[in-house]
Amino acid sequence: MKINPDTLLQQAVSWAKEAGNHTLNYFNKGIEVLNKADDSPVTIADREAELIIRKRIEETYPTHGIIGEEYGTKEGSESITWILDPIDGTKSFIHGVPLYTTLIGVLVENQPLIGVIYAPATGEIAYACKGKGAFYNDKPTKVRACSDLAKATFFTTELSHIYAHGYKAFFDTTHDACKIHRTWGDAYGHMKVAAGQADLMFDPILNIWDAAALAPVIEEAGGIFSDTKGRFSIHGGNGFSCSPELYPSVITLLEAHTQQ
Repeated sequence: MKINPDTLLQQAVSWAKEAGNHTLNYFNKGIEVLNKADDSPVTIADREAELIIRKRIEETYPTHGIIGEEYGTKEGSESITWILDPIDGTKSFIHGVPLYTTLIGVLVENQPLIGVIYAPATGEIAYACKGKGAFYNDKPTKVRACSDLAKATFFTTELSHIYAHGYKAFFDTTHDACKIHRTWGDAYGHMKVAAGQADLMFDPILNIWDAAALAPVIEEAGGIFSDTKGRFSIHGGNGFSCSPELYPSVITLLEAHTQQ
């Protein structure tokens, strides 16, 4: 099947909004929280939102592959795979914090082509297709040019994950070097980098469904998405987003202060 990137992007945006808006039916409603095998939380909102996207993909592209956080992998017979995270930031969601997102990434030959980051509770959206630029709230967006950590706004996920995975020294040094730090984590923090509203977002743990949507958005916004080893990959198991100007400082600190 011939690939039409514009059509795929339009569909990814539409389906992310449909699924994300469905989660609002449960947001701040005191719904039941279950624990998965890895002890991470999950709700009916996560599961129903992923099923919405899966249904749309299977109806429209039955030969495409799908990888989703909640319902696993469906092998496809083509080179296109959809990567789904119906609620990135479930802990925020279950505590009534609106900084959670619905993520859709599209890979072609295992390389990121399209990314969508939608925050239904705040109404914000960022999306991109490789070679076509990035958009934040439907307007072209660029990372801001920040080359000095002393002027940078630094976002992270929860600190317990940072400490548990050997990044305490990196965090402490970077925190002290930066102007502002907030734990506005998960994909929401990466979206803020793409929107030019933050300068560095660091995640010590990223699964494929977390990372696939991030790389196209950050890169098309003129930024860098990298793992902690300096590889521009969504498969590294961790990652950070920043401007090209800030990247050398961040990777130097990671090399000097990572216990891995």
